[in-house]
Amino acid sequence: MQEDDPTYVNYETFLGPSFSPESYANTLVLATNNASDTSLDLATPLKRVLYDVQEVDTHIDKLTTISALPLVHYTKEHIQAGDRILQELEVQVATVSDSYARLQREVIERYEAADQARIASERLLATVRLGRAVGRCLTAARQLEAQMIEFRAQKPGAEKREDHRVLVRGATTVLSLRQIFVSDHAGGESEGLGRVQVIRALKAELIDPAEKALLGRAEQIIGQFSMSTLTSQGGVDGSQNPRTTSTFAQVEDARARATSAVTTLYLLSPTPKSASATIDPTYLVSAIQEYLRRSITSSLAGLTSSFSELPRLNRTLLEVSARCQNIVALEMLLESTKPPPHLSLNDEDLPDSKEKSREPASLLEPVVNSLDTPSLPSYFWRSMAGQISGRVQKIMRDGGVSARTLRTNRDRVGDAIRECVDRGSQLPSSSLGHGRTRTTGNWQREAAVMAGSVVNAIGR
Repeated sequence: MQEDDPTYVNYETFLGPSFSPESYANTLVLATNNASDTSLDLATPLKRVLYDVQEVDTHIDKLTTISALPLVHYTKEHIQAGDRILQELEVQVATVSDSYARLQREVIERYEAADQARIASERLLATVRLGRAVGRCLTAARQLEAQMIEFRAQKPGAEKREDHRVLVRGATTVLSLRQIFVSDHAGGESEGLGRVQVIRALKAELIDPAEKALLGRAEQIIGQFSMSTLTSQGGVDGSQNPRTTSTFAQVEDARARATSAVTTLYLLSPTPKSASATIDPTYLVSAIQEYLRRSITSSLAGLTSSFSELPRLNRTLLEVSARCQNIVALEMLLESTKPPPHLSLNDEDLPDSKEKSREPASLLEPVVNSLDTPSLPSYFWRSMAGQISGRVQKIMRDGGVSARTLRTNRDRVGDAIRECVDRGSQLPSSSLGHGRTRTTGNWQREAAVMAGSVVNAIGR
């Protein structure tokens, strides 16, 4: 505001940063009224405010009149400048619109057509892959069905020799089918296979029952495995079955049948999820553990009964030795059997060193690792020693003739047990042949532990 403009309005008051309408109104009321009066006169301060407003309005009209031409000229220049900018923008917009139309004709429409072709190609490829997977699955299932017909036609114990190799063939076919189902995931070769009704029915009615049947037969063969001839004279062997003297051909057939069984159990064990993972032969380890458990349980029961009737001890120790010889033969069979090629291990892109680190050297390695033992006979004797002591102590606590007889023949019982461990830890004579030699390990520690657990319990 110019200094020469005559006005009584105090603009500094209104323009100050601390101006408050309430404070300004209160000041006017107090300036025009007496604080001791009972009534307030608001007309005077209101007129003062109206005079100020009128003065400001008059000042605005005066400034507008003086600056009218400059304002009009300034506004005209801005309008003309805006028109020129708008004309230039319209030219640019037209150019962009033409470019977009050409882009849509040459690129977008072609891209849409190409994208439709891509989608059609992907769906056709998925259909072809699914068809191929169904074809492979049906072919393998037809092969498995023929193998299972051959498998069910064989009756264990029949005069005609059982073709045990059908177990391995069937397990290999089941494993190939399992690999087809494993790739049923997004982007896999068999994506969508699980949604095909025929495949679901095939899996439920043929594949799963066939796998269970093969597993059951393989576990049965392991459970009946016997190579010892110590109790061949009408006795019982490690599988608690009567035995007669076996010919060499029968022994070789039994060994080959057991080899097919352990190979089948290895192949049918759960498949690793990645090619670089180690195969965990769960079914094989479980079957061997069950075989050892049954042998240990039968031996403990026989020894406990024989300690109560000492004249039967020699016969019982002979049976225990026979069971351990069967375990020695089973260990030799596992050690001589290398893991068969597994379809889930893709070794084409892996160095030899990595492949060796993932696959055990023999089927014995995962078994002894799971049992945390250096050998199966050692596990058998140490498990026996850990459990027989308590049973002998119970016989001694009960007293009677059995306890007195055991205490009297304490040294003879210890010598018989040592002889039993030494005899049972040898390779069965039926396993010798075709270049095999009898290998005798040092079982003095196992013999001492086994004899000590019995003798010490008798002496307490």
